[in-house]
Amino acid sequence: MEKDTKTKSVYWCYKYTFPVKLQTIVFAFFMFVYGGIGVSSGAHRLWTHKAFKAKLPLQIILLTAFASAGQNSVKQWVLDHRVHNKYSDTDADPHNASRGLLFSHIGWLMMKKNDQVLMRGKQIDISDITEDPVLRFFDKNFIHFKLLFCFILPFYINVYLLGETWQCAIAWQWFIRFVTLFHSELTVNSLAHAYGYKPYNKDIVPTENSLVSIFTFGDGGHNFHHAFPFDYRSSEFDLSNANSIFIKFCEKIGWAYDLRTATPTIINSMAQRLGDGTLRRIPVTNPEIEKEK
Repeated sequence: MEKDTKTKSVYWCYKYTFPVKLQTIVFAFFMFVYGGIGVSSGAHRLWTHKAFKAKLPLQIILLTAFASAGQNSVKQWVLDHRVHNKYSDTDADPHNASRGLLFSHIGWLMMKKNDQVLMRGKQIDISDITEDPVLRFFDKNFIHFKLLFCFILPFYINVYLLGETWQCAIAWQWFIRFVTLFHSELTVNSLAHAYGYKPYNKDIVPTENSLVSIFTFGDGGHNFHHAFPFDYRSSEFDLSNANSIFIKFCEKIGWAYDLRTATPTIINSMAQRLGDGTLRRIPVTNPEIEKEK
């Protein structure tokens, strides 16, 4: 009986996922990228680290993109990440990597925060988030925006504009796209704190992980990020760095401004003093670094 149930489950998963229209796959990929940009460029670079400033049109785009990723509210996301950056991989870190890969990936979201995390969280200033009228309105209505942009609109667009069956639309938007994006973003906390090299600071846990960068549009450059958290770029180099390209494009059209970066001199200095020596293995793509050699 149990075997028969499992067989039926596999059958129904296949039946509702295939055959699928090409436009459904393309739309699912678009929503994956859209949500990823909302998390990485919006919640992470803009609101947590103030790595650049955004005009209202870009703020709205990033907020809807962030909502489509189906994560926590901006206020909670920013608080957790600011605590993480300040107390990285200690008992006060919400997703402390020293507690294991499973905990840093998904376990921390399934458990209550410990006393250290709660205490340190109360000491973190997030007044820039709570006093921003746009973010305050968004967070007040977050559950509605989340349901609308993550589940309802993608489903209706897929069915009524792209002509997909409702079963296939649910499978590709609610399960394949949403779940893949959700876990891709979580690999920054887990895999990028466990595997990779440390060209900028070998004394910290975060690493440079190329695989994570591919699925998070550059956020796998995590050793760089923890060394220079104020930098709007996901990593020093452009390869697999869609977030930086997106922000730079927004600057060119006048939607983003005051982009903050670490200078080549500062980057090289830290890499030489604290790096593990692997920086030389990476092709230098920054012309400013070439000039300094």
